[in-house]
Amino acid sequence: MTGAFVRDVERLACPACGGTLVFHGQERDGRVFHGWLRCGGCGEAWAVERGMARLYREDAVRGTDRLMRVIYDGLPVLHDPLTAVLTPLLQSVTESRMRERYMRRLELEMLRPREDGQPVRVLEVGVGSGANLPLIRGALPHGQDVEVWGVDLSEGMLKHCRRRLVRGGYESVRLMMADAHALPFPDGMFDRVLHVGGIGGYREPARALAEMARVARPGTPLVVVDEQLDPAFRPSLLQRAAFRAITFYSRDPHCPRELLPRGAVSVIEEQVAPFYYCLSFRMADGSSSAAERTTP
Repeated sequence: MTGAFVRDVERLACPACGGTLVFHGQERDGRVFHGWLRCGGCGEAWAVERGMARLYREDAVRGTDRLMRVIYDGLPVLHDPLTAVLTPLLQSVTESRMRERYMRRLELEMLRPREDGQPVRVLEVGVGSGANLPLIRGALPHGQDVEVWGVDLSEGMLKHCRRRLVRGGYESVRLMMADAHALPFPDGMFDRVLHVGGIGGYREPARALAEMARVARPGTPLVVVDEQLDPAFRPSLLQRAAFRAITFYSRDPHCPRELLPRGAVSVIEEQVAPFYYCLSFRMADGSSSAAERTTP
């Protein structure tokens, strides 16, 4: 079981209005299993099926969001092997080295217990098959109790991620289906936020960035990684063709630094591989970063 614990429900927020959710249904091993998460504010009900909460509106998944979900649902088993093989072949850098370069920006080793008594929490938006989860676990301070949350819109990738977690003996990971444009969490819930490989194809990347900033505690690192051709890189015809193939969804795949929400500070943009940028930033105390909660 890798869904949210029943005790976690009170920590969630309705994606439509930000209201408090209450679980009605069956639980298994202390986690939600089948039923509904109902909002006490707007009355919206969100399904829970076989341990997976579905905290998004299907009619909001449109355009490139819908297209990319179809693609990811169709290749969950092939995704990781293809990434491992093609990354060094096309970019002359290993997948592990690329991941190490952006993971260090999360500063996970600096995590300490929260003064307010709340658990330390890490969120990965677009968790996919969970390839970053072993790196997150390995970088956490020894003995530090940390909750790791992962959200994604691809059911196929989340199923693959679940299998990875079961094989790896992960116990503190919560997975759920959610839309990055309307994250089902209250303001300032997370001590670290990570997103890799999807924002360039989002229908509203500025809104997604604002949502990631909203759910992060002020002053804590947020890290966003996606495709951008390194201007210092001189690609071959094969490499240029490969880059265009993996960025077919965008005419101008680039680091969305200009879309960062108001109040973003300590902004660092860097290339972690010839095809990928890493954008890290923090939100200043008292900044107003969140997009107004409306129907996505």
